[in-house]
Amino acid sequence: MGEPALVQSGTVLEVSPLSGRPGICVSGEISVATRPSWEGALAELARRHTDVSYVELSGVGFVDVAGVSALARTAMNLPAGRVVVESPPPQVPRVLNLFWPSLGGIEVTPR
Repeated sequence: MGEPALVQSGTVLEVSPLSGRPGICVSGEISVATRPSWEGALAELARRHTDVSYVELSGVGFVDVAGVSALARTAMNLPAGRVVVESPPPQVPRVLNLFWPSLGGIEVTPR
């Protein structure tokens, strides 16, 4: 975490730890080009998870369906607690509601 992932297309994904609470702050774009970095950040988040983990997405302009799927899988695979997704792009809650309407391990707070 902390090092931006820059790929050939110029797409950047930056992930850093949140200050004062468990979780990550993400900026850039979550797409096929940045998916390995995104999935790695989520794996690290799950390893450090205790009760509540936060994923701050206010700096993210776009998340593809596979990126939302990775987030949902992370929440589903936690042994306990939940993931709070803060300020995501509009497609995140739409995709979650479409494919995982009753997923209890994830909470979305809108922009």
